[in-house]
Formats: sequence, C-alpha cells, structure tokens
Amino acid sequence: MLHFNFDYYRPSSIDEAVELFDKLDQDGKKPIYLSGGTEITTLGRLNQVFTKAVIDVKGIPECNVLDYKQDSVVVVGAALTLTQVWESKILPLLGEACVRIGDRTSRNQITLGGNLASEIIYREAVLPLLLSNSTFVVAGIEGIRQLSVHKIFKEKLRLKRGEFLVQIKVDGKYRKMPFYIEKKRKSERVDYPLITLEALKVDRSIRLAISGLCAFPFRSYEMEKELNNTDISIEERIDRAILRIPAPVISDIRGSREYRIFVLRNTLLDALIYLGGVRA
Repeated sequence: MLHFNFDYYRPSSIDEAVELFDKLDQDGKKPIYLSGGTEITTLGRLNQVFTKAVIDVKGIPECNVLDYKQDSVVVVGAALTLTQVWESKILPLLGEACVRIGDRTSRNQITLGGNLASEIIYREAVLPLLLSNSTFVVAGIEGIRQLSVHKIFKEKLRLKRGEFLVQIKVDGKYRKMPFYIEKKRKSERVDYPLITLEALKVDRSIRLAISGLCAFPFRSYEMEKELNNTDISIEERIDRAILRIPAPVISDIRGSREYRIFVLRNTLLDALIYLGGVRA
C-alpha cells in the first residue's frame, strides 16, 4: 500500500487535463499524470514519489489512438498498454520491443507513455522510436507541441512541468523494414536486461539502439558508422563500434562491465548476420 492519500481525477480532454494540472499545482498538490500507474505504485511504496493529486489521462481520446492508413503515418496513443501495442501489429518493430518488457500481467498494465517516461533506466520502448526518427506529441498549458524524439528524449523524456505525452507518430515506411531485436538477461526468468539491442536496416545501412548497457537507452550514430564500414572485417567493425559506446558501461549484480561488453559483442554479430550486414 501507498503511505499517502491522494485525490484522483480522470479528465476527458487534453484541455481539461492541463488546466487541472495547473490549478492543482498552484494549490500545492504536486499533481502527477497517470497512465499505467505501475511506477507510481512502485516508487510510492519506496517513498520515492509523493503527490496529493493524480490525473489519469487514459480517458483522453487522443491518448488512445491507434491508427494507420495506407502510405501514411502510424499514430500510437501514449495511454495504450504494451500488450495493446503488441497485439495490434500496427508497428512491428515497436510491438516486438513492447512484448519483451516485463511479463504479460505487467504489460497489461504498463502503458507506452508510462514506459517512455519511466524513472527506471531501461525505457526499452524508446529503442524502435529512436531508430524510426519518430515524432512525440506532448500537451501542456502552452498548447500542443510536436517534437522529434531526438530533441525530447535525451537519456530520458524531457517534458516541461505540466506536460504529458499524448501520442507517438512514425512514418509508415518503417512498418515493412527488416529489424532485429534481442533482450539478454542474466537468466531466462523475467528480469531487467543485461542489454536490449534493436537494429533496423534502412536501405543498405544499419541503425542501432541499445538499453541496459549504459545508465540510459541510446541510439549511437558513431557506433552505426563503424558497423556500416564494410571495407573492414566484421570483427573489426564490432571492435570499433564498442570503442564508440557513448557512456560508461554499467557494472552491477546482473553483470559486470566486461560481461556486458561480451554479451554486446555477440549480439552485434548476430544482428549483423541476421540483417545481412556482413559484406567484405
């Protein structure tokens, strides 16, 4: 159980939600937007989060959109659960990332927006969104903004106070592109990953995004450049890519820095072979 009581609100529109947040914030209620609710429950029990007001955005229609028309843009609402995203098959590279998060019971509760805005370092649902150069739609008291994932997600989701994630937009061309995804754990049981790696083949080039290796998920253009250099052997390409890891590699009870790099090396090899990136 949580150690504090709070008021619960379920607005039915974006305007109602942001106006409610602004009023509650001015009243000193420290409001929090709620989508799936799993993280608020978890962190609240650990005394790492406190609020007197929760605003549930799951009743807002725009947050529940799931839409794609021929040769158009895929739109995925932030309040959809990971299970809903996976079962829709609307964007396979995103669905496959979602289905690897937690267990089925958790995925039925965790929302796409909840995972992306998480304080937990993994945020694995962002990997395909980084690879597909997606657009994030966010709402706040100043109105609705549409921003590139690369501008608003820098190590974590960078929302202004009072803003919440409404939906994600992805160019429909990414629905049919070949991709590879692998989640490596210390054991086969459900656990946080040693690493989760997703690679996407666009024309003849491979894009790469990783979670669990460093203290934040990332897409590395420098690593991609090395992996796509087909003038050298695949082993040398992987060696050079590893030298371009953008931040210190984690070392914890799930695996040492050296072990994570070992796992990364083998997973990169599997990804390149699967996507046909082993020329010369």
